[in-house]
Amino acid sequence: MYAFERFRRPVLTTLVVLGGMILCTWAAGRLGERHALEREDAQVQRQLALYSQSLQQHIDRYRTLPQLLALDPELLQALSAPLDEQRRNYLNLKLERANSVTRSSTLTLIDRHGVAVAASNWRLDNSNVGVDYSFRPYVQQALASGNGRFYGIGMTTGVPGYFLSQAIVDAQGRRIGAIAIKIELAALEREWLSVPDVVMASDSHGVVFLASRDEWRYRQLVPLGPGDREELAATRQYASQTLRPMRYRTLGQIDSGGRLVRFELPALPAPVLWRSLTLADSQWHLHLLHDAAAVTAAGRSAALAAGGGWLALSFLTLFVQQRRRTSALRQRSREELETLLQQHALELRTAQDSLVQAAQQADSGLSRSLEHLPQGVVIIDAQLRLVAWNSRYVELFRFPPGLVRVGRPIEDIFRYNARRGLLGPGSIEAAIERRLNHLRSGSPHMRESEKDDGTVLEIRGNPLPDGGFVTSYADITSYKNAARELRSLADALEHRVEERTRDLEAAKREAEAANRYKTRFVASAVHDLLQPLNAARMFVSALRGRLDDDSRQIADHVDAALAAQDGILNSLLDISRLESRTLQTHVHDFALGPLLDTLAREFGIVADSRGLRLDRVATNAVVRSDPALLRRILQNFLSNAIRYTRRGRILIGCRRDGGQLRIEVHDQGPGIPESLQQEIFEEFRRLDDGVANERGAGLGLAIVERIGRLLGHRIGLRSRLGHGSVFSVSLPLGDPLAAVAAVPDAVVEHEEDLPLRHCRVWCIDDDPRVCEATRTLLQRWGCDVELADGPEAALATARPGHAPDLVLLDVRMGQQHGPQVQARLEQIWQRQPTVILVTAEPDQALRALAQDRGWGFLSKPVRPPALRALITQLLLRRQAGPAGG
Repeated sequence: MYAFERFRRPVLTTLVVLGGMILCTWAAGRLGERHALEREDAQVQRQLALYSQSLQQHIDRYRTLPQLLALDPELLQALSAPLDEQRRNYLNLKLERANSVTRSSTLTLIDRHGVAVAASNWRLDNSNVGVDYSFRPYVQQALASGNGRFYGIGMTTGVPGYFLSQAIVDAQGRRIGAIAIKIELAALEREWLSVPDVVMASDSHGVVFLASRDEWRYRQLVPLGPGDREELAATRQYASQTLRPMRYRTLGQIDSGGRLVRFELPALPAPVLWRSLTLADSQWHLHLLHDAAAVTAAGRSAALAAGGGWLALSFLTLFVQQRRRTSALRQRSREELETLLQQHALELRTAQDSLVQAAQQADSGLSRSLEHLPQGVVIIDAQLRLVAWNSRYVELFRFPPGLVRVGRPIEDIFRYNARRGLLGPGSIEAAIERRLNHLRSGSPHMRESEKDDGTVLEIRGNPLPDGGFVTSYADITSYKNAARELRSLADALEHRVEERTRDLEAAKREAEAANRYKTRFVASAVHDLLQPLNAARMFVSALRGRLDDDSRQIADHVDAALAAQDGILNSLLDISRLESRTLQTHVHDFALGPLLDTLAREFGIVADSRGLRLDRVATNAVVRSDPALLRRILQNFLSNAIRYTRRGRILIGCRRDGGQLRIEVHDQGPGIPESLQQEIFEEFRRLDDGVANERGAGLGLAIVERIGRLLGHRIGLRSRLGHGSVFSVSLPLGDPLAAVAAVPDAVVEHEEDLPLRHCRVWCIDDDPRVCEATRTLLQRWGCDVELADGPEAALATARPGHAPDLVLLDVRMGQQHGPQVQARLEQIWQRQPTVILVTAEPDQALRALAQDRGWGFLSKPVRPPALRALITQLLLRRQAGPAGG
């Protein structure tokens, strides 16, 4: 029974520590995995949105091409009458040239029976010419409803692609055929190869037709029904390709819609996070399989940290309890010892002589009153002789029988211990004399001493009132060992904390490096996308002047679509500049009224076209901000207000708030739920209840939030469901005396474009589409375009003394740099012509370089009116002054 009671407390303590550690480890692991899974799911959603945007933009680049070709009178004439061989060859060449400019896969002209009468691949053995495509859905859709789209494997080429078709209508409104374009999406799959995740796209039947890995392509997400199989067989969408099954097990579901899945066919070594997204304007779904190893690692790390923390807390608690128990034990022993000493002192004062004499005659000095003490105790008289002791004192020092007796000088005990090495190194006589002098002085003392066997003794000495000394020896070895173990544990925990800190710092550096890479990638991607967009806008501008009113309206629609694409790319470029901190600000004091007047005029026209009313509250306030960036903020506020207000009015005005001015835009839209009021300021966040056909990219408010942070302006939002929203920006008031009114440069319009007539122009760009579009546009304005080609052709064509009047110069042309090419050309010409730097680079240093050299500067995509105005201004300025060199 005593043994059970003795071990019950340690066993219970151990069970509590181990049980708590297991519970904390399990709970922390589950919680860590859950939080990590939610973070990974949010990141996967953002990545999936970017992939969706990239796929949509890739298709949208070619969406308007069939519509333009369907208006071509030559194609209409070809379908209206039988074709001879010469006319067919002419159409084949025409489609071949158009296809080389657009860089699509194939252009095919199809008659009302679904037979291809001409194609851009007519030179190939597997040409589309003469093949019956009436069974294809995109042909049936175009002849039935005016346009069609379809993804499938080509019947003649065997190459998969996305088909867009547009019906060709005769003067009586009959659909007599169609023009179809095939877009290959293999480039997207090659881009997906750069990421470790599995990216794939599936059609309405659940068949994967695009994938970043070959083994995932042409897999069935769900088994096909009889109707699906009959439809695939009728349309021959996947030709003779075998559609293989896909097997997987769902391990868990996330509240936001993601799933944790283990794939068995095709096999993946670890569970993955599966996220899907429905693509707009189609029945396709985009899927992303993200490795969930980081989730497991996060849960393991959290479990280890929680377990270690629980053990550290448990050991610390035990250490504190042990210290408190030891302190209480010492205090009780001290009190008992003091009581005992007081009793002995009283006895010594009343009968000291008889006590000493009786003690000297006794055989043993063992005191029964000292036997209950856990410490070893020894008492000496004023002559430094032994008077009393207890058995614990003899046990601690293992004295032989007969050594300790009443009346023996304490010097003999010291000398015996010295021979055993218990007095430490050095001279034995000096150590003994030092201890005897301390006893003679009667000074109390306390110290710790460690014996050779590892025993640690706490030694306390106190003088007696009438001479003599009492000394106690307490064994504190267990407490010392516990303290050392706790210090070792603390050192180990501190080392682990340092390791985790280093890991976190390394992870932070990797995240920052990834963010810089992302920013550079976005800037580079936007630059590459702006090149074909720039060419397309110039082609449309040149085409508008040659069309009738109905065709010009279609061209206006095309230009509006390109302008919207331009807005999206510029928004991406702005976010890239803001994140890379390369966007320059020009903060100064200025009058706010003119800026609000301009915005009210611009957006008032748009509001009127929607049946809305835009009101403005006049103001004379002077504010301190960057006018251009503040204009961007207010433009996004007004654009959103018009987009989401179906009827009613919109109001823009100001309110003073101390030393701040708050500019507010009120709308009467549907309102924004409180749960989404923070999310709408994130990239690609967009409400679903706006005006039809007015879908934004979800970047406007993200740019607003970043510009607000850059300028130190607070962005605010108040909204009530069913009553509308109020967006606001707060900025400091400025000094009216320091405000400088901006005077716009006078623009002189020359109806006959006299400076442009017979102006000799060189267009230097490595993109053939940009060169051809610029040549067409400038020739329409009356310019003589002597060269429209890349830098190598320009250097080869240049001759001394034959410099053009104007050079339109790109910056990044493969390995060539535009300003360097211009310097070499000027050495050949020995003259400096007028130069306009045309670039999609966001670097402010390029704008400063152009300003220093007196060059013009335009950002891609170039708006034809802006290019025309800048050319006119530079040529008039050059004619008014002396020649430049």
